[in-house]
Amino acid sequence: MIDILVAGGGPAGLAAAIRAAAAGLEAVVVEPRPMPVDKACGEGIMPSGVAALRALGVTPAGSRLRGIRYVEGARQAEATFRGGPGLGVRRTELHSALHRRARELGVRVVTGRAAEVRQGPASVTTAGLTARWLIAADGLHSPVRRALGLERPCPAPRRYGLRRHYRIAPWTDFVEVHWSREGEAYVTPVGEGLVGVAVLSRHRRSHEQHLCAFPALARALRGLEAGPVRGAGPLRQAASAPRAGRVLLAGDAAGYVDALTGEGIALAAATASAAVDCLVAGRPDAYPARWARLTRRHRLLTGALLGAAAHPLTAGLIVPAAHRLPPLFSAAVRALQ
Repeated sequence: MIDILVAGGGPAGLAAAIRAAAAGLEAVVVEPRPMPVDKACGEGIMPSGVAALRALGVTPAGSRLRGIRYVEGARQAEATFRGGPGLGVRRTELHSALHRRARELGVRVVTGRAAEVRQGPASVTTAGLTARWLIAADGLHSPVRRALGLERPCPAPRRYGLRRHYRIAPWTDFVEVHWSREGEAYVTPVGEGLVGVAVLSRHRRSHEQHLCAFPALARALRGLEAGPVRGAGPLRQAASAPRAGRVLLAGDAAGYVDALTGEGIALAAATASAAVDCLVAGRPDAYPARWARLTRRHRLLTGALLGAAAHPLTAGLIVPAAHRLPPLFSAAVRALQ
C-alpha cells in the first residue's frame, strides 16, 4: 500500500511528496494537468520560502529580490529583507524545479483527479489509488476539501487576481506594490528581460482595464511585448478544519486569506512539510494545531491589511503611513518574510 498519496501536483503537493520521499516513505502524486503547471500568482518568493525550498533540495533559477516597495503616486516606502534575499521565479520554472527534485527521490506522478474520497480504519482511497494517508494539496478550490464537507463560506468582498508577463529589463530588485483605491498591482522581476505584473482587486475587469488605476505603471508597460493573462479567484477560501480522518489539507486547500503579503509559497512548503512530519511521527492529531501556529501570523497580518485596504477611510492611508513610519513598515515586512 502507498504510504502517502498527494492530491495535487502544485508547489504544496510536490513539497509534501519530496518531504515524504526524503523520510523514506513511498509518495505518489495525483495531478490532472500536464507538467509544468502554470498559475496566476505574483511569482515573488519571500526569504522564508526560499529557505524552505532549499531545505527540500530545490533551487529554482530566478531574480534576486532585495525587499518590498510600496508605491502610490509620488509616495514610496521600501523595506529590505533581513537574513537573505527573496526570489522572483516564473511559476513554470518553480514547478519544473520541484518536479525534478521529486523525480530524483523516486516520487511517482500519475495523471488523475482526486474528487470522491473513501476512508476506512487504516486506508483512504481516491482517484483509483489507495494509501495509508492522503494529503490534499489540490489548490484554492480544492475538490477534496469540498468532497469531505470541509468547505466553509467566506464573507464578501471577493477578490480576484490576474497576472501577465512583460518583456522589459527589470528596473528594480524590489517587488513593487502599486496601490490605488481599485486594488494593487505587483511588479516582480522574474528574469533578465522579464517582469510579472499581477493585479489584485474585487473588480472583475481585464488586465488592461485594471492598469488604468496605475497611470505611471501603465505608461511604463505601454507597447511592450506581453504574454497571456492568467486569472485566479475568488482568493479568500476557508476550511472548517485542516484534517478529516486520514486526510490532511495543506497549502491553499487548507484555507487562504489573500495574496496581499506574498507568502503563498512559504506557507505551501511549511504546511506540506508539517503534514508529512506529523505523519512520520505517528501524530496526525497534532497537525491542526501545528497548521494553526504556522499560519497564524499570516492570517492576522494579512487580514488586518486587507481590512484596511477595503475600507474607504483607511485605504488611502496605507502608503502614506508606510512612507512616514519606515521602521513600522520594515517591521511589518520582516514579520511576514
